[in-house]
Amino acid sequence: MEIDLTPKSSKTVYGSDGGSYFSWSPSDLPMLKEGNIGASKIALQKNGLAMPSYSDSAKVAYVLQGSGTAGIILYEAEKEKVIAVKEGDAIALPFGVVTWWFNKEDTELVILFMGDTSKGHKAGEFTEFALTGANGIFTGFTTEFVSRAWDLEEDKVKELVGSQKSTGIIKVKDGFQMPEPSEEDRKGMALNCLEAPLDVDIKNGGRVVVLNTKNLPLVEQVGLGADLVRIDAGSMCSPGFSCDSAYQVTYIVRGSGRAQIVGVDGKRKMEIRVEAGNLFIVPRFFVVSKIADEEGMDWFSIISTPNPIFCHLAGRTSVWKALNPQVLEASFNVAPETEKHFRSKRTNAEIFFPAPN
Repeated sequence: MEIDLTPKSSKTVYGSDGGSYFSWSPSDLPMLKEGNIGASKIALQKNGLAMPSYSDSAKVAYVLQGSGTAGIILYEAEKEKVIAVKEGDAIALPFGVVTWWFNKEDTELVILFMGDTSKGHKAGEFTEFALTGANGIFTGFTTEFVSRAWDLEEDKVKELVGSQKSTGIIKVKDGFQMPEPSEEDRKGMALNCLEAPLDVDIKNGGRVVVLNTKNLPLVEQVGLGADLVRIDAGSMCSPGFSCDSAYQVTYIVRGSGRAQIVGVDGKRKMEIRVEAGNLFIVPRFFVVSKIADEEGMDWFSIISTPNPIFCHLAGRTSVWKALNPQVLEASFNVAPETEKHFRSKRTNAEIFFPAPN
């Protein structure tokens, strides 16, 4: 059965005056289940607080818009790390991490989450466990159990567990003092992809920042790699594939363009327009290429391995350049002149090709 690779936008799961939670469902995007990948977003209004929770999946978070504060409690840590977050930040969130997110600014704070659901409750979906609120973990325990666990009187237990009637995202009162972020806490926890050194920089072509175990060590615990790619107006990203059996999960951050995916037997599996807010997944070993529209296009991707390896099929580092001329002549069934002309092209170009003049 053919799997639908069509890009999809997220759908609202719940919301309040503090913000909303959005998700992609495997029923809409079957490749999520096939690849054991989850994807979601939160959008926080001013004074919006995504209350403390943990997930059944390791994730990478990427700040799409705005700025705010995040609280992160790593496994068995005695103190939370409170960090400032802003547009372009990528944060690795391993299993067992408890997080909260807060926006004190007028601009909406939007954060994308993508991760591995292979050890989760549902393939292709995140399951979140709230610590507080109407659906908080302790609302399921009897007063006796909570009283024993917290060493509190029963009336205090009822007050603590039962006072918050909202779920997920709330809006705190103006002037309420939330914890202030620490520069020291931020070290090693986040990498700003818009400010980090570029791994690839091609004039009029595009730029790439790759997240890996060197610049964001927690990526190793998450088991995922990630990158931010920004290509200029009319530029093309070289056709290529992940040569270590990884899935590529791509979210279009800005702009629009065209994408083609080619799979088994040289069959084109997808040829479609993509735009900001779309998510799509490239199956293992399938070849993908993108061309930006006149405003350019940015995308953030995760790859289901912490140190991904890609093979490109055009440009200076293309596999074609490594093959012997005789092999190419025979394989393409062309004259030596044609093979020589083919080999003479893209001798200096890397993985991005600027728009034709």
